[in-house]
Amino acid sequence: MTVPNRPEMTTWCQHFDDDVMATIDPAPLDRGLARVGDRWTLLIVGALLEDAKRYSDLARTVIGIAPNILAARLRKLQREGLVVARPYSERPRRLTYELTSDGRELAGALALLAAWAARLEGQDATDYHRACGTTLQSRPWCPTCERCVEPGETDDLDRL
Repeated sequence: MTVPNRPEMTTWCQHFDDDVMATIDPAPLDRGLARVGDRWTLLIVGALLEDAKRYSDLARTVIGIAPNILAARLRKLQREGLVVARPYSERPRRLTYELTSDGRELAGALALLAAWAARLEGQDATDYHRACGTTLQSRPWCPTCERCVEPGETDDLDRL
């Protein structure tokens, strides 16, 4: 879907009706992608969503990653405040890596990205509500009001 007067901004929004236009401000998206936008970084974050892991566990879990790339991406994730390294041995120094709360917030984005890719490949990656069997949808949630936010109810407030 093309956004009027902003041809560079296009998006598809599964969680709203087809006739609802959703826009993505490119500035925050660009900054977010700069922090985690490459393949290996996202795969490392995905591996750490399960639980904390040692370097060797990550090397086995993230198939195909070179040791120097893994080390560099872990350092970058630490600088970005998305991963914390905790020593489990001092001699030799060995670390476990785990996601911070900011890092764990990427779980929803990774799940949507994985479901999107599976759909494009003709696979069923749909999640269903166990109680009734209905397909689950991703929707913006307001924790203060404790309800889903519908299109048109959002506001771009300037934040300090």
